[in-house]
Amino acid sequence: MSTDRRAVGARLRALREAPPRWSRAEMSRLLRAAADPRDRAAMPHVETLTGMIKAWERGDHLPGPRYRPLYARVHQRPESDLFPAPAAPALIPTTADDTVEALDLARRVAASDVGGDTLTALEAAVDDLASAYPTSDPGHLLGRIRRHLHYVDGLLDARMTLAERRRLIAVGGWLSLLAATCHIDLHQRAPAAARLRSAAALAWHAEHSEIAAWCLETEAWQALTEGNHRRALDLSRAARQAAPRGSSAFIQATAQEGRAWARLGDADETRRSLTRVERLVAPLATPDRPEHHYRYDPAKSDAYTATTLAWIGDAAAEPYARAVLGRLEGGEHGPPRPRRAASARLDLSLALLAADRPDEAAHTALEAITSGRLVPSNHWRAREVLTAVKARQVPEAATLSEALHDLCNPPNKQDVAGSGVAGSALDS
Repeated sequence: MSTDRRAVGARLRALREAPPRWSRAEMSRLLRAAADPRDRAAMPHVETLTGMIKAWERGDHLPGPRYRPLYARVHQRPESDLFPAPAAPALIPTTADDTVEALDLARRVAASDVGGDTLTALEAAVDDLASAYPTSDPGHLLGRIRRHLHYVDGLLDARMTLAERRRLIAVGGWLSLLAATCHIDLHQRAPAAARLRSAAALAWHAEHSEIAAWCLETEAWQALTEGNHRRALDLSRAARQAAPRGSSAFIQATAQEGRAWARLGDADETRRSLTRVERLVAPLATPDRPEHHYRYDPAKSDAYTATTLAWIGDAAAEPYARAVLGRLEGGEHGPPRPRRAASARLDLSLALLAADRPDEAAHTALEAITSGRLVPSNHWRAREVLTAVKARQVPEAATLSEALHDLCNPPNKQDVAGSGVAGSALDS
């Protein structure tokens, strides 16, 4: 069906641009003029209809039954030439296109302008996508996010109040930020940087300080994974300054600052950051959707503590890491989260190294590497375990090295990158 939409959209655009060449605004006026006078009053204004034409020509969705006869009259062609009958529906699962089409249908039934119901539905879609992030393949999730971004882009030309426009821009900011996170997981640096710039610009236009803070925090995590620890520290601090006090972004940036201090080898500053996180998290209740990427789940602080303590070689990291792993795999605190469990095993491996148990550390790291859940944005953490295991001449080092080599060098890198097997920047 998406192919049909694109083909129809290309046909409509080609007809409009053929001599005598009409602009979209001119096409809007022609469609209105072709309508019965009794129906014209219920049609959208020229500005709104122009945005709808843009979306139709782009293939986002098909013109509805009200507009197809009007197109036929304007172009003096049978309606069946412009809009072929759709193929028989295949038995396929629901996709993100269904969600976007449902949003558009609701908007067009209620009114042609962007209204509160459409914006509320879009905000709910953002929450669904952010909640799907910890358990979804980033490549697949990125496709869903793109479709929603295209839909938001198509709405920007519609008529709306200033408050509605600000809400719409904020939706675009959240979607761009989540897309950037998926690109980081896939080690796609250029698209990630572009998405982060876009999200930051939208946050500025929407005057949305939390999105702005999350942009900085996400960039801090990316810097940390790339070994740029001082930059990660600076970005984490900037994120704390930008975030509303006590918000999820503020807590996350504080935790990220602690990790940066750990990578810089400052144990005192690291522990001070952990103490700040503990105080911030203490009064929090578990959110209604703890899997939401941008809502801080208090239980997540244990995972950060395990990682951070392991990075400064503190043996106290082990009980934290074991508790986190048990919680992620146990199911009593929600469904098992195998992706996060894989990165938790790396934390446990580092903790076991700090406790001078390298054999067990090698075995635990091997479980993570061979789980099929470890991600490109976390491969460097596995390399650190391997380096430490080799330095201690653990017999399992050769097996671990071979497994990590296979993970980082799959038979067809392009296929693996395209499938989006990658990990969470918040598991981060």
